[in-house]
Amino acid sequence: MELRIQSQTVFVEPNTFIIFNKNSPYFYQHAEQPLVHDWFHFEMEAADAFFARLNLPLDTLIKAYDPFYISRKVNDIHWENLQNGTFRNEIIDYTIRCLFMKLSDIRNHLEPHNQISKYYDQFLNLRNEVFSSPSTWYTVEFLADKMNMSRSYFQHLYKQIFGISVINDIILNRLGYASYLLKNTSYAISHISGICGYENDVHFMRQFKRFVGLTPSEYRERSDVGQ
Repeated sequence: MELRIQSQTVFVEPNTFIIFNKNSPYFYQHAEQPLVHDWFHFEMEAADAFFARLNLPLDTLIKAYDPFYISRKVNDIHWENLQNGTFRNEIIDYTIRCLFMKLSDIRNHLEPHNQISKYYDQFLNLRNEVFSSPSTWYTVEFLADKMNMSRSYFQHLYKQIFGISVINDIILNRLGYASYLLKNTSYAISHISGICGYENDVHFMRQFKRFVGLTPSEYRERSDVGQ
């Protein structure tokens, strides 16, 4: 992506984020490939002090060590914005603040630790492969073998880098894709279950309810109301 900000033009690498100052003019466009990105506008009281405390500079490109976490949180913000709950605005505000605090924690945790950060690109590529194939069933042993690591060491590094166990990460990715299909297609729930790698519809519905808090049918109904 090509970005122009403060009279400078820079090329933005994948897996990068930027927090624009409210008064900063900017322009961006895709360079060679189609542009795929997450974004949202927000206002926050004492924003400068908040980001200074987190050591997240404004108008500055920052490496996104966990881009999928950002995507999930942006989706959470979008979903909450569709609701009509009494505390909707407060929930969105807290979600945005938690997102930035987590990004700060991840950045401060990984950058000083070479033992962890040196594996980051390999783990991110592996994660991209897994996330791009939600219908494929991956075992921890298979993924550890691909990284030439023992099962225990692989799981340890995965959680150190991404802040979540590999199994829960795979589950959340599948359920995130299922949520997208429920909102944007008319596919039967049994069909969505298969697309997302579940051989058993009942298992899919139970896991969806456990992690999302709603059954797939309830989630689809609320999405239809919010549109």
